[in-house]
Amino acid sequence: MRFWIASAVFVGLASAVAVFISNEYVFFAAYTVLMYMVLATAWNILGGYAGYVNFGTPAFFGLGAYTGAVLYKAFALPLPLQIAAAFVMSGLLGLFAGILTLRLRGIFFAIATIALVVIMETLFINWRYAGGATGLQLLRPAPLWPFQSYITMLFVVMALMVVGSVAVARYIERSWIGRGLRALRDSEDAAECSGVPTLKLKLFACAVSGGLMGAAGAPMPMYLSFIEPASTFNLNYAVGALAGAMVGGTSHWLGPVLGALLLSSVQQIVTVTISNEINVLVVGILLVFFVVAAPDGIIGFFRKWLSSK
Repeated sequence: MRFWIASAVFVGLASAVAVFISNEYVFFAAYTVLMYMVLATAWNILGGYAGYVNFGTPAFFGLGAYTGAVLYKAFALPLPLQIAAAFVMSGLLGLFAGILTLRLRGIFFAIATIALVVIMETLFINWRYAGGATGLQLLRPAPLWPFQSYITMLFVVMALMVVGSVAVARYIERSWIGRGLRALRDSEDAAECSGVPTLKLKLFACAVSGGLMGAAGAPMPMYLSFIEPASTFNLNYAVGALAGAMVGGTSHWLGPVLGALLLSSVQQIVTVTISNEINVLVVGILLVFFVVAAPDGIIGFFRKWLSSK
């Protein structure tokens, strides 16, 4: 109950900010922070709960973005339907990729997910209807009342998606699915011997994780009014999602939210005050710091601190 009250307050505050603040850069930056919260939460379902390190975030994110862009170009579908279609398409990609790769483990699985990014980028580079290598320009529709611009509306939409993705991750963590995923993360062979349906759980985690990443990518073409393969399938999305989960802590649904909030906020501040090129360096420094000083992330650090009191 407390979670849903906090979620309602969060969305209400986001809506109030969107209505009463007119500085659009605030929403450009806040949208990015919220987007990485969704990506980190989605990554943690497979990479944190199940222990399968996934570098394929840009493949799912990019497929979701192109799904939304192509559907808008072809049928002028509204944003909610674009997001739903992106979730389904990316979820199916996750399921298909899982069938092909989830019998791999460790570094071999990670390499396979990087290959998935390259394959997806190559496909869209050669698809002329979607703009090919040069990209696709899009015109945003008029914003809905009471929003002043489409960007402020996208900010509230992404806030709703944060609540939705966290609710899914929280349910998985507290259900038998989460217990099964943690069992196979600790020892897959022991979990199988105990009767845990490890392959089904891994496929489920891969599909849900990919679907949420795709849903996070669907509003991106409207956010930028443009989409092209090189930036859409950029591996920086994989680094940001992984780093957010690792910094916040992978053992709890709140960890990726806190980690992504910290990392993305710092990145936005660095972009404004220093340089956009320093972003990845900032992520690397913070990630190394937390791996050394707090290997269990922010959540793990506070748990240890409270237990020592």
